[in-house]
Amino acid sequence: MNSLFPKEKITFNVPDAEIEYYPNFFDSNRSNELFEKLKNEIPWQQDNITVFGKTHPQPRLTSLFGNEGKQYSYSNIVMQPNAWNPLLMFIKNEIEEICNENFTTVLLNQYRDGKDSNGWHADNEKELGRNPVIASVSFGAERSFHLQHNTIKEQKLKINLEHGSLLIMKGTTQHFWKHQIPKTAKPIGVRINLTFRIIK
Repeated sequence: MNSLFPKEKITFNVPDAEIEYYPNFFDSNRSNELFEKLKNEIPWQQDNITVFGKTHPQPRLTSLFGNEGKQYSYSNIVMQPNAWNPLLMFIKNEIEEICNENFTTVLLNQYRDGKDSNGWHADNEKELGRNPVIASVSFGAERSFHLQHNTIKEQKLKINLEHGSLLIMKGTTQHFWKHQIPKTAKPIGVRINLTFRIIK
């Protein structure tokens, strides 16, 4: 990373959370290249998800990569990781320089169009530990990322996650806030998102 040009960082001043946003973490040429590679080289799958007793296909494609033996489970889905590949190691190393963390796992999501979404949730699975650091990098179509405080209802955030951007959530964010990527009726292209995390 070239420290002569520190990356632009936006810090959100909200209660009970530490949220940082780097709009141009990867420049547009690099982002275009990474987007194409991720779209074509990752083994994407569509799992079934059970919500309120009803099972239906998850409204996005996913893939899990990580250290051996670090399976990840959420919403009654248990995912076994693929082994790290050079493409993901490159992205991981770039993010780890900013976060000073050593991520064990990345969950990838592909939102094929505006109908693909991710409902309200927190990344608070017990295997993530007490105050998890979640680093989320986005490529492709811009999508709106909504956050809402669990008890202070007027505390809300909306962040447009741009092509090549990095969002970091840490501290007590996952205890006090939930987040979603809502559906949109706008005609919209593919978005690929990688969420790096540490499984204890």
